[in-house]
Amino acid sequence: MDTNKNVGQPISRLEGKQKVTGTAKYAAEYEANNLLYAYVVNSTITKGKILSIDVSKALALPGVVEVLSHQNRTKLAWFDLQYADMDAPPGTVFKPFYDENILYNGQPIALVVAESFEMARFAATQVTFKYEEEEFKTCLKDNLELARIAKKGFATALKPPPPPPTGDFEKAYESAAVKVETTYSHGIEHHNPLELFATTTIYQGEGKLTIYDKTQGTINNQLYVANIFGLKYKNVRVLAPFVGGGFGSGLRPQYQLFLCVMAALHLKRNVKLVLERKQMFSFAHRPPTIQKLRFSADVNGKLTGLNHSAISETSSFEDYFEPIASWSHRLYPAPNTLFEQELVPLDVHTPLDMRAPGGSTSLHAIECTMDELAYKLNIDPLELRLINYSEMDPSAKKPYTSKALRACYLEAAEKFGWDKRNPEPGSMVRGNKLVGYGMATGIWDAFQFPSRVEAMINADGKMVLNNAVTDIGTGTFTVMTQIAADELGLNMDEVDFQYGDSKKPFSMFQGGSAMTASTGVAIVVAAKELRKKLLKKAKEMTNSPFKKAENDQVTFKNGTIFLNSDPNVLVTFKELIAFNKGKTIKTTNMGKPHLLKLKDYSLATHSASFVEVEVDKDLGVVTVTRSVTAVAAGKIINPKTAKSQIYGSMVWGISKALHEETIMDPNLGKYMNSNLGEYHLPVHADIKQFDVIFADEPDELINEIGVKGVGEIGLVGMPAAISNAIFHATGKRIYKLPIHLNDLI
Repeated sequence: MDTNKNVGQPISRLEGKQKVTGTAKYAAEYEANNLLYAYVVNSTITKGKILSIDVSKALALPGVVEVLSHQNRTKLAWFDLQYADMDAPPGTVFKPFYDENILYNGQPIALVVAESFEMARFAATQVTFKYEEEEFKTCLKDNLELARIAKKGFATALKPPPPPPTGDFEKAYESAAVKVETTYSHGIEHHNPLELFATTTIYQGEGKLTIYDKTQGTINNQLYVANIFGLKYKNVRVLAPFVGGGFGSGLRPQYQLFLCVMAALHLKRNVKLVLERKQMFSFAHRPPTIQKLRFSADVNGKLTGLNHSAISETSSFEDYFEPIASWSHRLYPAPNTLFEQELVPLDVHTPLDMRAPGGSTSLHAIECTMDELAYKLNIDPLELRLINYSEMDPSAKKPYTSKALRACYLEAAEKFGWDKRNPEPGSMVRGNKLVGYGMATGIWDAFQFPSRVEAMINADGKMVLNNAVTDIGTGTFTVMTQIAADELGLNMDEVDFQYGDSKKPFSMFQGGSAMTASTGVAIVVAAKELRKKLLKKAKEMTNSPFKKAENDQVTFKNGTIFLNSDPNVLVTFKELIAFNKGKTIKTTNMGKPHLLKLKDYSLATHSASFVEVEVDKDLGVVTVTRSVTAVAAGKIINPKTAKSQIYGSMVWGISKALHEETIMDPNLGKYMNSNLGEYHLPVHADIKQFDVIFADEPDELINEIGVKGVGEIGLVGMPAAISNAIFHATGKRIYKLPIHLNDLI
């Protein structure tokens, strides 16, 4: 095969022009004949029962077709298992319109369907309810006495429980030369992707539906809809060719999908349902968390003990769990450890994975505690990491398939100018601004999921690939095309990668920084098989010069098979298809993790983040002026899209550290800033100089292309690096996120 000419190149997104010119169509932008519009009515109480619903005024309005609720809904599935999706945690899945019970504030309780969106929205204000309210609990810190271990079955291979204790932590901590005890709290965050959650359901009769949905997993939503409404899987088609951001919010089917499909089946009409921004705060979110850490070291900085205890929120009906307490021991070795994690069930919607779930929360507390330990030891924070550097995974006592974290530290430190740091807090000044330098380590899993790809050569000699994966803005479409083109020696315009459709071969939902390793590997596996089939067909041709040729004796290039011993001997893909009587030559293959080969290794990406902040002496306003992030993530398929992923993560790191928080009023049991005016996010003025470095990290073990994901590794270290830089600038250690200016005045 020809040397790669596409993989490793900074190629712009193939669908970029469609997105910037507005021709890319999202779930809410599909039109249909005889289309109805639906609008959700949400509960205004937090817990209780609906005693009555008055829909008379709404139904009297012109153009209003129906008002659906638990009182007149379509017949639904009986068993809880039928409502569970591929990402559902243990417990009882929330079932919209199931009965009169209110489980959380903002719960959908009615659906108005009308001939226009405007009328549906107005009619929703005319539906009135009588409630019986009950006492509720929605504040984590006020209900810590409810903390418990997650129910049996909460842990999975993707979300393992905390590792068992080692040594005797309490004894080691008590006798340690230097120790730090800290408590960190993290607020609630809501995903808020640019695209609102929306579903357009096309009713095709006889139990057949075509659904355009905002989702990170078309097959996940297909199975969900079919199971609940008793439809055949083959009769439910979910499409999501363009997704305007997900960040985890689309991993599970959200309630607008359920309600839109219900209305379409009930009325036998095409229905569109788009949530408003406020309604985007009525489901998935990153849970608030309280972490207590105790780290100890000897006088030389070598860690002797690690204790990490975490308590986070879940709903009253599902046990959502994300690994928090276990990350420190995957980074740092210590002979004595104790890790604990508990959940507090509250009257809220179930939390959901948000970019780097668990990791971004955990690493902030871990890396700030390490920074505090460094100051107590009078050791440079970077030097402390190097003193405790481990080539293997200390928690599993296994080597990593690859680990270039040391290179990340050194290259990022040099680029940043870490050696110019005066270690004394408050010693660096620029005009009226205190200047601080901070750094932190990042680690994230290197996941790979099974994925099936259909690959074929069509009559035009082009390669067509089919897979159900979505592209949520990560560059998946472009990267997969690059991989496929090189596998068959084609130009990228000779590859047609078709995706975002549940009718296509299996893909897990897009998440966990896993899709390049999952679908990309499946493409490589399918392409290798396709090369064999093409060569076999070439051997079958009359008087074929390829009759005795083996796979390693030919080259695939420019839509042609060449004989290596004589490049003048060739056959084009078009000629092979013509010989095959015009029929495509295709194969369908599954790419999957090599579990046996990898069982003795740990799999992870690593990063190092270095940050400079300026803090206004009088106002306490923090500006992140410079940041360098170095990433070790195996082979980088496309440096441009990969850097874009890291840039986005770094922006989110600033957001998590300084801006982003949903405020829960525990007396009302509701979020008080459910809008983008008061839910603060960074804007262009907040983003200054960013630099991204990719460390050289060959990994011949992890998968067929040596690739790891980059979607989340750029985030995990940033909040801690910013927090540590603020301490260096001001001498104030802030034990919560986000950090507000009033914390620093």
